[in-house]
Amino acid sequence: MTDAPAAPQPGDQPPAPSIRVMGQYVKDLSFENPNAPGSLRQGGQPQIDIAVDVRATPQDGDAFEVELVMNAKADRDGAALFIAELTYAGLFQIQNLDERAREAFLLIECPRILFPFARRILADATRDGGFPPLMLEPIDFAALYRQKLAGAQGAAAPAGDGPVGNA
Repeated sequence: MTDAPAAPQPGDQPPAPSIRVMGQYVKDLSFENPNAPGSLRQGGQPQIDIAVDVRATPQDGDAFEVELVMNAKADRDGAALFIAELTYAGLFQIQNLDERAREAFLLIECPRILFPFARRILADATRDGGFPPLMLEPIDFAALYRQKLAGAQGAAAPAGDGPVGNA
């Protein structure tokens, strides 16, 4: 007699999706204050540029590492005030999701889970650097995911061809 899994019976439901946060961690953190102490003097309003990226990498089995990469640079009158770079990551176990749903979950929901922690780390780093804490607004990771998909589709299209499909 073998211990083979039972064949699915009519009416059986597929296994429910299972998601588990296995860990969160700072993977890389850098803060530069290149013109201190002059940069700490009060002056005009700084220009702050922020860039955000999300990366997902398969690990062993059903585990995935998701990296939330955040870069912030503040300038005033052409001089750098600060440069902050953070890669905050999480290890997620995901079971019973098809590939498309898993990709969307990894690039939308996982960074949404990581964001509040990354936001606090950047706020603390800028405050500890002598500036007011950088309090980032919430990020629409679904829009970021759609942009990434559109960029990937645009890069895959042959040169000279327009969009494919109905408008």
